[in-house]
Amino acid sequence: MSRPARPRISDPRGAARRDPEREARREARHAIPNAPHAEARPKKHRARKRFGQHFLEPAWAAKLVAGLAVAADDVFIEIGPGLGALTRPLAATGVAIRAIEVDRDLAAALADWAPPTLSLVTGDFLALDDAAVLPEGGGAVRIVGNLPYNLSTPILFRVLAMARATGRVRDATVMLQREVADRVLAAPGGGDYGPLAVMLGLFADRSRVLSLPPGAFRPAPQVHSAVVRLAFRPPPVPVARFDAVDRLVRTAFQQRRKTLANALRPLTAAREAGGAAPLDLAAVLHGAGIDPMRRPETVTPEEFVHLADTLIPLSVL
Repeated sequence: MSRPARPRISDPRGAARRDPEREARREARHAIPNAPHAEARPKKHRARKRFGQHFLEPAWAAKLVAGLAVAADDVFIEIGPGLGALTRPLAATGVAIRAIEVDRDLAAALADWAPPTLSLVTGDFLALDDAAVLPEGGGAVRIVGNLPYNLSTPILFRVLAMARATGRVRDATVMLQREVADRVLAAPGGGDYGPLAVMLGLFADRSRVLSLPPGAFRPAPQVHSAVVRLAFRPPPVPVARFDAVDRLVRTAFQQRRKTLANALRPLTAAREAGGAAPLDLAAVLHGAGIDPMRRPETVTPEEFVHLADTLIPLSVL
């Protein structure tokens, strides 16, 4: 026997309307950002190469969020939320999130379902100043993001600059190309050791959280990926002039296969071009307790700071 059809409900003027019970159930489902039936179904979005878009699959996003050990009073800044793979499970925990998205179409799609705890900023994280990125209130923030691989290094240095300038960044947990992650985590003496490891190592404890295959993304990239956490802290030695240390490190690693004395010649050449007397770099390095025959990749972050302090009074940096 066939089931009787549900009676059609009409308003007094005869116009058909929806069953209110069914409508209420539907609204309840969609009121919860991470409910099973509340998955975003935006217009199909084609990944844009100019933004380096590779969207994380939900299962891997859940693993990353689980690894964050979210506390109820945490405040997050998400760099590049994209389709919301990380944003949705993070928002479901009830924490406050400030999402920075450069793609206007994706930002508009996120705004369609954003709960009150999620604020959106449409713009380029690299171009925005600290006031535009940081939420009001002055409290500590945590950063999370699936970074575009072609911009990950400048974004990491921008995060470091913001952490130093404001003192508000507690940690940053970011998705990187595996090779970039290796450079972030590298110790002195290896081929991956360079400016990223030196400068980040001065101000943060670094650790690997996850390793991901290409299939963890859509579209799949041609490389493997890794999630790295930076837990910011004061440097182990006082840094009088960050800009001087940064210039010293970058100059040294431009010719990383040369001895330190030869790799740093461009610094003294610029000084001498201004009319200063020639400087015996080997003697200066000896005076700083550093063998001039060492290669840049063997110098620790603390030694770079000490060497910068030695060179600053000589008008080299």
